[in-house]
Amino acid sequence: MAVKTRPARARRRLRDVWPGDRRSRMIVVLAPIALVLFCVLVPVNAAVYGTPVALALLLGAAAVTAPLVSLWYPKTAIALFTTAAALAPLVVPRESALSAPWPWSVPMLIAFGVVVAAVTLEYGWRLGLVQYALGSAAGVVAAVVFPAVPSANTLIVTTAVVGGVYLLAVLLAGRMRVGAELTRERELTALEQSRRLVVEERTRIARELHDVVAHGMSLIQVQASTAKYRVPGLPDEAAREFDEIAQTARTGLAEMRRLLGVLRTDDQSAELVPQQGLRDIPALVETVRRAGADLDAIVEMPQSPVPDAVDITAFRIVQEALSNAVRHAPGAPIVLRVETDAVAVRLLVRNAPPRDGEAAPAASGAGHGLIGMGERAALVGGSVDAAADADGGWTVSAVLPVPPPAPGPPPVADAVRPPAVPHPPTDGEPT
Repeated sequence: MAVKTRPARARRRLRDVWPGDRRSRMIVVLAPIALVLFCVLVPVNAAVYGTPVALALLLGAAAVTAPLVSLWYPKTAIALFTTAAALAPLVVPRESALSAPWPWSVPMLIAFGVVVAAVTLEYGWRLGLVQYALGSAAGVVAAVVFPAVPSANTLIVTTAVVGGVYLLAVLLAGRMRVGAELTRERELTALEQSRRLVVEERTRIARELHDVVAHGMSLIQVQASTAKYRVPGLPDEAAREFDEIAQTARTGLAEMRRLLGVLRTDDQSAELVPQQGLRDIPALVETVRRAGADLDAIVEMPQSPVPDAVDITAFRIVQEALSNAVRHAPGAPIVLRVETDAVAVRLLVRNAPPRDGEAAPAASGAGHGLIGMGERAALVGGSVDAAADADGGWTVSAVLPVPPPAPGPPPVADAVRPPAVPHPPTDGEPT
């Protein structure tokens, strides 16, 4: 299995070193080519063609650096190479021109093909065709100036070879353009998908919080509406206050339902099943085990009721963390710990490293599931910590604070108990 992982690691290292944008990749490719061509072109022109060394250096530098210059200034690069291509044969002595390929040497021919390919790949077929035509015309000009020097064969070979390079560059440029468009479309699709997932998760969170808050507001409305019947002798002013509280609760509840209708998308139907909480985690554990996961779970049920929002959030975090562990590290052992006390609900989900050949867990906390868990925990004042372990596993831990219970009103029986009326003492009772 180790042999299978080496190519993947080598590819990852290559992707880390290789530049991400196209222009940087072009620089990495063209710079060594320019250096090699310069080291060959100048000695060949000076030794074989008899070109003065100073002119060979100047014209050679102009010819081989034109592809690099074209990445920023294409018209300047076209003029630079065309000038070098036109002057290079004109400074060659006639006797030297008869003993070597003329009007251009082989390194100059290669430089011609490189600059045509670079301009075409970076700016399209039009500028590439301009460079191809002007470079070919420079060779024809040299042939016209020195008609006594045989040049037809060299010009035909140069035109054919560079023309083939140009056509190949046109096809490759089109393929790169289509690939770039597909990449942009995939990025836009992924962005829209991420936005949709975030909106759906927030809509579900809003619905769950609506259910929690709506339950409390419904109790407020019922208690306020029935206060004057449960509490005999309630003053009229207090009864009006209770009626106003009940009306405010009804209005707030109606507004909350209206907002939920706005948040819910058209393709979402109202969920009528009760919200799941800590009491449903054991059933979730059994479901995950039936799916084939090696899950070691210890779930401590709360001794006293926890707030509904914390209850729902704890279940959803455990559900998402177990789903991620099963999906990203199939077959790896999973540990689940749920601890509840009077201060907080503490959750821990850890999966071991994936088995050889299986997919590795995500290495960043940018997943939508992790975002949803963080948002849920933040809504109840808690926090979520998700990170990779040193051994390649993954740990999700969460702390959800449990607020202390609010002091309740005195028992109704004590509130309505009539005051004791003193009675005259009877015989034998102390006064």
